[in-house]
Parts: sequence; C-alpha cells; structure tokens
Amino acid sequence: MPDDPYAWIEQSLATIHKADWYRVVQTIDSRPGAIIQTEGRSLINFASNDYLGLAGDERLIQAAITATQIYGAGSTGSRLLSGHRELHRELERAIAILKQTEDALVFSSGYLANLGTIAALVGKRDLILCDQYNHSCLKNGAILSGATIIEYPHNDILFLKTQLEQRDRYRRCLIMTDSVFSMDGDLCPLPELIDLAAQFNCMLLIDEAHATGVFGKTGAGCVEHFNLTGSPLIQVGTLSKALGSLGGYVAGSAALIDFLRNRAASWIYTTALSPADTAAAIAAISIVREEPERRQQLWQNIKYLKHLMTQELPQLKLLPSESPILCLQLADAATALKFGLQLKEAGIFAPAIRLPTVPTSRIRFSIMATHELSQIEQLVEILCQLNSQVHFKI
Repeated sequence: MPDDPYAWIEQSLATIHKADWYRVVQTIDSRPGAIIQTEGRSLINFASNDYLGLAGDERLIQAAITATQIYGAGSTGSRLLSGHRELHRELERAIAILKQTEDALVFSSGYLANLGTIAALVGKRDLILCDQYNHSCLKNGAILSGATIIEYPHNDILFLKTQLEQRDRYRRCLIMTDSVFSMDGDLCPLPELIDLAAQFNCMLLIDEAHATGVFGKTGAGCVEHFNLTGSPLIQVGTLSKALGSLGGYVAGSAALIDFLRNRAASWIYTTALSPADTAAAIAAISIVREEPERRQQLWQNIKYLKHLMTQELPQLKLLPSESPILCLQLADAATALKFGLQLKEAGIFAPAIRLPTVPTSRIRFSIMATHELSQIEQLVEILCQLNSQVHFKI
C-alpha cells in the first residue's frame, strides 16, 4: 500500500501535461469588451460569450451598484430561507415575458439550473435521450438523475427516432439538447425534435444559453427563431452570456416552475443570486427588448466575417455555423495551442479549445455586436499571415 494516498494527483497532472490537456487561467485586467487588457497588452477579444457587448454596459453596472446599495452584497440564504428579494421575482417575470412562457425560475448559475431541473424531472425508471455534443451541465444532470441515458449522434433525428421506439419501457422520457452548440456554432433541429416529442409522448428540454438575446425577432432565442413560441417544452438558459450578468433560469409552464421550486435541489439548497447580478440581468433584458439594433449589428458582423473568410481564405473550412460562434478545426491539441499563442502574439485573443471539452481541437472565434469592422478585418489579415505556418485540418 502506498505511503501517500494523494500521490496519484501528481501522476494524473503529468498525464494531463503529456496529452496537451493542461489548462491555466488567463487574467483579464480590464472591463469586458471588444478590446481587453491582459499581461500588459491590448488584444482584440474573440473569446467572449458577451455577444451583445452588455457585460461592460454602463446601465448594467449602475443597476448593479444601485441594487447593492439597497440590498447589500449578498443574498445571505436560499430563496426559501432568507435569500428572496422582490428583485428575483421581477427578473423571473421579465424572463417569462421575453420567453412568452407562463413563468420562470432563476438559479444561481446556468449549470445549477440544468443539474437541478433534469434531476427533478426524471429518475431511475426513466429515459434520457441526449445529443452527444450537449454541454457538460446537461450530461452531468442526466447522470445525477439516475435515469437510463442514451447519447444520440449529433443532430441525428433518424437515430433518435429509432431509440424512441423503446420509450414505452420507461415511465417518463426526456429529450434534451442545446439550441446553439457552444463549441461548434450550429443549431439543433428544433422543429423535428418537437414533432418527435409529441409523437412519442416525451418531455423536451432545450438549453438556450447561447441563443437568448441573439436569436429571434425580440431576442427570445431559438424557440422564437423557429416560430415555435408556445410549444410544450422546457427552456433552460443563462444570464451570463448575451445578457452580460450571472445566473441561470428555467422558463415554462406555471406548473413546471411550481414543481421545481419544491423539487430542484440546486435551487432549494443554494444561496440566492446576488442583488447586483439580479439587477444587472433585469437591465440587460430591457435592453435586449428595446434595442434590436444591437442584435442586428451582431448579425452584420457575423455576415461580414464569413464573407471575408470566404474571400480571403477560401482554403480554410470552418465548422458549419449558424451563430456568432465560428470554429476553425485543427489537426491536434499541440497545433491548436501553438496557433492560439501565435494569434495572441499578433494581437488576437482566441485561446485553443481541446479535449476533453471537444472531440477535435480547434480555435473558437466568438463575434460581438461591439466589434468594429476594422477589428474583424484585422483578424482575417492575421489569419492570412499565419495560414502558411499552421497545418489546418480541412
């Protein structure tokens, strides 16, 4: 028996280093935005989920300051104990109005929203059908539930339908998917998923984390984008991406939300979202509804970058994308790490994405409404310069 029960940790770290999976934090020394400061340098930021540029918006900052002055820095307890504030209910009403659902429930993070919701809805006698590219929080929520899990090939409706033919063996069935896949940029086939859910008497959970504020006429997300508002499904999302704050939510029927208040452990036993984050999210939702030009500018920037990529770098093949997320697939983790560092040296912040986060290594470019056209042009110019130095997987 070994003398040190913790010796395996060093061995595991060595394996992580050898596989080029080792990760370190990169400190940002400035307010969020299209330009950030890190390590004493100014870089154009193509690594942020702040799609509308709201995280550094003065209105969100002032809303957070005012809420802190009134309510203090922390909520001090769970919502069911001492943590509930009228601000929390105001935010839930705003989310429900944006999503056009009967009600909504706010969690302290999007990860907690998925863990708690999935584990509350299904259990050992139930079936979960999960897209293989779903976010970690969906997959871990499925494991936590104890349900039987079948992971279907990415967006493969035919395979999913064959698996649903065994649905009658289970008490309940939950299909779950991201609406925008965060490490690829493509969308789920939501209309087909809703049809399958109805045909086989299944619940459907869609994670709108990267869609809320970005898709749809009013920024409500992919449900609105596909003209499926009012469909019987469960919408989960986050306040930390296009809404520029922190927290998560579930939106759906009044009965669903009432049930989750009583059964979602990650809501019941977690300190409530801070007043500052809550107030900032309320301000963000108001801006999303009142300033559609932000969303329009974002899509113009996406279109412009794709046009320049096609014109200047036709040999490069980005992964299929219908969102602000554009991914350049690379040969391996070592190549991705090297290319990310080269981009940084050239003034672009877009770190490598590697296993186990994704099945194949890549650089993920995230577009913001606040990117200037000249910054997008600079990105493409730098990619052209580096093209001959990197082996792109085409």
